[in-house]
Amino acid sequence: MTTVASQSKDHDDLAEFGYEQQLHRSLGKFASFAAGFSFVSILTTIFQLFGLGFSFAGPAFFWAWPCVFIGQFMVALCFAELAARYPISGAIYQWSRRMGGELVGWFAGWFMILAQIVTASAAAIALQVVLPTVWSGFQIVGEDSALTSPSGAANAVLLGSVLLVLTTTINCIGVNWMSRINNIGVTCEIIGVIAVVGMFFTHAQRGPDVVFDTGEAGTQPGYIWAWIVSGLMAAYVMVGFGSAGELAEETRNPRRVAPRTIRLALSVSAIGGGLMIVGALMAAPSLTDGRLATEGLPYVLTSILSSPWGTLLLIDVAIAVFVCTLAIQTAASRLMFSMARDGRLPASPVLARVNPRTGTPIAPSVLIGVLCVAVLAVNVGNSAIFTTLSSVCIVLIYLAYLMVTVPLLVRRLGGWPSGGPQVDAEGRPLFSLGKFGIPVNVAAVLYGALMVVNLSWPRAEIFNPTGEFPLLQWAAPLTVAAVVLVGALCYPRGKTVPNPVTIGA
Repeated sequence: MTTVASQSKDHDDLAEFGYEQQLHRSLGKFASFAAGFSFVSILTTIFQLFGLGFSFAGPAFFWAWPCVFIGQFMVALCFAELAARYPISGAIYQWSRRMGGELVGWFAGWFMILAQIVTASAAAIALQVVLPTVWSGFQIVGEDSALTSPSGAANAVLLGSVLLVLTTTINCIGVNWMSRINNIGVTCEIIGVIAVVGMFFTHAQRGPDVVFDTGEAGTQPGYIWAWIVSGLMAAYVMVGFGSAGELAEETRNPRRVAPRTIRLALSVSAIGGGLMIVGALMAAPSLTDGRLATEGLPYVLTSILSSPWGTLLLIDVAIAVFVCTLAIQTAASRLMFSMARDGRLPASPVLARVNPRTGTPIAPSVLIGVLCVAVLAVNVGNSAIFTTLSSVCIVLIYLAYLMVTVPLLVRRLGGWPSGGPQVDAEGRPLFSLGKFGIPVNVAAVLYGALMVVNLSWPRAEIFNPTGEFPLLQWAAPLTVAAVVLVGALCYPRGKTVPNPVTIGA
């Protein structure tokens, strides 16, 4: 009886924002947590990116991890407060428009959709790093499985496309199937992370003080700059923790659940990822033979695991890649649905349609899947360009985050939130930063601005490592400028918004 009353309250809550309950509200606390945790997917991302951080700053690159976590946690606290007050699908878009107006909200949504499409493609392509190692039969095209080789690039697109077809199908079937599969995958990933950390620490070659070793980079002048570059690894990983907000209209009592799971998804990811990094540095056979920088975690794992256990762990990584891609695509489809429901996208009536049986916006799910496959195809022609696209899309995510935190800070200085304490569906007070709101928000804005500069800085070693395309070095600012220009052309001028927002209300 309590559950029915709570769901009725959730429906009424949504109606107050001018929206009808169309999506099926069936997700619980763990499913909400799993959405954010699987987007971050430390088993996938650290598996891919460990070598990037180590290659620039040696073992001491570890310290960039807690620094990025602290900055992102300030952002997560702001998101949690907004999630409690605006439990609506399309979180980044909805929060930014309510804080900064329709124009700000539209561009935040525009940045986020494009970034999520590229991020889902980048996650899907990670299967190439895992599956051919599990079984050579997964190398269907050619024999060289390296991502940078012609056959490896083509095979990566094939495997990634199959994965995207599966995730698109699951998203079309309904949120219940998506959440069940995601929950199982996240459980496997958490078990895998615990197993990896346990194996690393029980096969340690050196002590935890290894994190103070600056390696070869430390012998060069300007180590701090090398360390700042190494921080990109952590910045690439710790995004997407706000996915619980994207699924707010499908979550029971989202005003209470979403704020908690946003913070928990980031915190658990940070703790698990930090332990994986320290463990890998302690267990690596060598810190100086160059293999840790080029091969990353697979080098450490294969050196301490027998074949059956190593294969089992790689299968677990493949599961993590699967649920990561699924979570990103789900978040992107809900964001697209939310913007279309407000008439802010081309073909909005189609994209805003929800299948009454499955409670799923099918058109956005299919469109996101098709666009992801199209982005994947770039990797066949030039893997360097695909890698650059993947790096640039993180800049777009941080910009979208800033388009939430900056207007939020302006509103705070004007007295937000006002009107006294609000309560959730169970009658308990909403999450609030209280007197810490302004300092936390200022920290979130400063961190976000500094990280956008760091991520966008025209470094050849990040954007054009082969040296073949000098223009790629400026890919971040050029791409952002292009995205803004195209966005300005696509902005729906003169169209009535079904549910307009009033700043200051």
